[in-house]
Amino acid sequence: MQVNKIYNEDCLLTMGIMKDCFLDLTVTSPPYDDMRDYHEYSFDVDKVAVELFRVTKQGGVVVWVVSDKTNNGSETGTSFRHALTFMQSGFRLMDTMIFKKPPKGASGNNRIYWQGFEYMFVFSKGAPKTINLIKDRKNKESRNGDNGTKRLVNGTLKKVARGGYGEYGRRTNVWEYAVGKGHSSKDPEAFEHPAIFPENLAKDHILSWSNPNDIVYDCFMGSGTTAKMALLTNRKYIGSEISSVYCELANKRLMKYSSEMKIPAELDHSLDRKK
Repeated sequence: MQVNKIYNEDCLLTMGIMKDCFLDLTVTSPPYDDMRDYHEYSFDVDKVAVELFRVTKQGGVVVWVVSDKTNNGSETGTSFRHALTFMQSGFRLMDTMIFKKPPKGASGNNRIYWQGFEYMFVFSKGAPKTINLIKDRKNKESRNGDNGTKRLVNGTLKKVARGGYGEYGRRTNVWEYAVGKGHSSKDPEAFEHPAIFPENLAKDHILSWSNPNDIVYDCFMGSGTTAKMALLTNRKYIGSEISSVYCELANKRLMKYSSEMKIPAELDHSLDRKK
């Protein structure tokens, strides 16, 4: 299994040559509900969840970004079905996070509230081995620790030491990112894909649930966003992308960054699988 490589094939084939407990982190967004044209590709979520559980290390994490299409006035519920499928495959649902998008242009119909978010399900295989919570939420005030007392049930007082808190605290589980050209990415080629997610979304999850030199996987690589942010945060990446068009697009995009950073990315621009 080569790292820093995108395999031009179905993700089940790529995971099929991975040994058990191989991956530290997966960050991906599947092609769900025919909301975009993915060259007529569909996938079996049950098989993907089972294989991801097998190849994820104990304590590893899968971030699954998904939403629902509305058909004839009813949402599909795809996101919840996916979450239950992963849980039935053995994963813990560690957090149900929200990717919030600011309103931009017309969205949906005028008979429901503005649709402004996607789910980011964070699954873990057992207790997560890495939790690097991002602390960039500004506190109203900061203070050092101090001493105080706490009254016990029997009425007596117990001396306790109270911890302080700094200028910034950990985030909530609602993350907001601007989307669109100039926001999701500054790489013009990225927008040749119909549904990229923001680079900072991928980066923040990579920083939160992995460490330098860990292996980060994207089973639906698309334009290469997860791989790019893995490179920029000193992680290794592996990708699967069944479309040869998107595979070439992602490799073209990544070559620019691996060259600029002088990272020895083992990029293979052939579209044939090498074993």
